[in-house]
Amino acid sequence: MNPLIQRYLRSEYAQGKRRTIFCPGCGNGIILGYFVRAIDELKREGKFDDSRLYIVTGIGCSGNTPIPLKYNIVRALHGRALSVATGIKLVRPDAEVVVFAGDGDLLSIGGNHFIHTIRRNVGVKVILINNMLYGMTGGQVAPTTPINAITHTTPYGNPEPPLDACKLAVSLGATYVARWTVALARQCIQSIKELLLHKGFGLLECLSQCPVYQGRYVIGVDRPSKIMDYYLRITEISSEPRYGEKITIGKFADYEKPTYEEIVWSMISKVGRVMHGEG
Repeated sequence: MNPLIQRYLRSEYAQGKRRTIFCPGCGNGIILGYFVRAIDELKREGKFDDSRLYIVTGIGCSGNTPIPLKYNIVRALHGRALSVATGIKLVRPDAEVVVFAGDGDLLSIGGNHFIHTIRRNVGVKVILINNMLYGMTGGQVAPTTPINAITHTTPYGNPEPPLDACKLAVSLGATYVARWTVALARQCIQSIKELLLHKGFGLLECLSQCPVYQGRYVIGVDRPSKIMDYYLRITEISSEPRYGEKITIGKFADYEKPTYEEIVWSMISKVGRVMHGEG
């Protein structure tokens, strides 16, 4: 095991007493490694205090990604990770709140919360792990599944166009939006660093591989390296999000505006002064 990653794991994982649930070649473990490296680099640069870090996870394989880490971790109900994260951020505005969620979890049953968390500009950071289908439950169609793709619930092809999470986030006014593939290590790590330091809502979408279902059914290969090659072929760098035959990667938004927690706490302070006859 990589000694750097081992330092950030709970003892039962670091000592090999427990193993992750990831299938061989799954991209989730790669993303976990990128997350640890980003935190470690920021700590060595004196820019990030991980003692204030809270992680909220959704359901499915993606929700298990950060579980081995020795941080404060909350498992939320399906699609409700952003609601829980919003609650933490309002009670502890000084906390660093990161959400790990999958494409089905965040954009299907959790789509409503995704929209309004962005609209409010809640200062939570979302790492969206997109493998283009529901993995843990057996490879069913998801909002991000390519049109005409074969899945267990679309055996004759997916009739629906896919949802572009980054384009939706940009249109709603998200203040940080980026998308990369797990095949691009340095870009993913740098983007996670930017995400963690960003003030306001941030979204990083990581195009990840699921060799068991996405690879075999959607793409037609089951070797993880071949899926990475597939991502490199279908992606191109751009400043505008697109998600079709070609998927654009890069940074699509990065600016600041007042956050929801700042506005709410300002109101609370104002009401307190009024109630005490000071305003």
